[in-house]
Amino acid sequence: MAERRERLIPRKPSSTSGSREPIPVRRPLFQGVDFSGLKKRGQSLRSWIRVDAATGNSQVIEVDKFTMMRRCDLPARDLRLLDPLFVYPSTILGREKAIVVNLEQIRCIITADEVLLLNSLDSYVLQYVVELQRRLAASNAEVLSGGAPSPDDLPFEFRALEVALDAACTFLDAQAAELEIEAYPLLDELTSKISTLNLEKVRRLKSRLVALTRRVQKVRDEIEQLMDDDGDMAEMYLTEKKRRTETSFFGEQSFHGFNLAAGGVSVSAPVSPVSSPPDTHKLEKTLSFARSRRDSMKSSSTITENIEELEMLLEAYFVVIDSTLNKLTSLKEYIDDTEDFINIQLDTVRNQLIQFELLLTTATFVVAIFGVVAGIFGMNFEITLFEVPSAFQWTLVITGVTGLIIFCLFLCYFKYRRLMPL
Repeated sequence: MAERRERLIPRKPSSTSGSREPIPVRRPLFQGVDFSGLKKRGQSLRSWIRVDAATGNSQVIEVDKFTMMRRCDLPARDLRLLDPLFVYPSTILGREKAIVVNLEQIRCIITADEVLLLNSLDSYVLQYVVELQRRLAASNAEVLSGGAPSPDDLPFEFRALEVALDAACTFLDAQAAELEIEAYPLLDELTSKISTLNLEKVRRLKSRLVALTRRVQKVRDEIEQLMDDDGDMAEMYLTEKKRRTETSFFGEQSFHGFNLAAGGVSVSAPVSPVSSPPDTHKLEKTLSFARSRRDSMKSSSTITENIEELEMLLEAYFVVIDSTLNKLTSLKEYIDDTEDFINIQLDTVRNQLIQFELLLTTATFVVAIFGVVAGIFGMNFEITLFEVPSAFQWTLVITGVTGLIIFCLFLCYFKYRRLMPL
């Protein structure tokens, strides 16, 4: 028993005069709390639909915000435009390595190699993916069949942008057509029957029309702004920028290899900092200047040509969205004309009521003459007229004829002053 007890109970360390005091062990904070399930703020994963440019295949990926920022080289404010929790107007932004598109239901990031859409159950998002895959499959089928790619074919980012513009313009045009189908019968019914129910329906219809017009106007202004700015259009040509970057990178590698081979200098050989051949530096500067000048001339001509391509693409959809805006403008003018017509009708009825009130006031004045005569004859005094048997009849005739003459005089005065159409 003593041996078991010694094994279970640890022995106390022997205290000596030269030994140091034991350091107290602090209990760690939040001991026993599991942090494995907690995520950092802003690190929540979000579902994206990725469409590959080469194959056209789509897949669903989950990427957090900062990974997406590093992947597409975008600032946080650009990703905030795609957040479905916020309502932002339609925007098309050209960045160094991506195009940020926020057009109605289509919110995506377009790069030279892929398209990333926020995963949504909206039918227009699914239609966008299907249409983009169909166009990529048709283009790949032409290449696989042995035919050379046409020089008129747009780069991948322009084709993806074209599908986004097509989807947004189709969605807005469908809403405008639906509003037209609902508006014109309702306005015709309102002109024939003015009621509180019909007026309330027209008020709601006009509110929807104003909201839709604002959205269409924003898309139109965004396309027009892109067409007016050559720098923004040049910034959106991602495939050309990627090709130039790769070409310049491989050109520099080959140029450095040529210099090493021509000079016969080994990489590991020591180079004197004092005695460096001046001819080699002159040759390198001359070739570098010529190469940069050639690349700049080529890139400027290519950018100008590509700006024309993109400008033609934007012009086509500018015409479409402008047509939709004209439809909404015509509908708004029709509503304004209907309101003017209703106001004219109400003014006409109001004028008729005023004329009728004027006639009643005149008739009341004529009838009041009889009251004056009756008041005079009702006084308590005696005259010889009361003894004549036909005096009452003559009094009524004279009073009535006088009142009729006065009434006719009033009507002639109203006609002279054009107060009522008589």
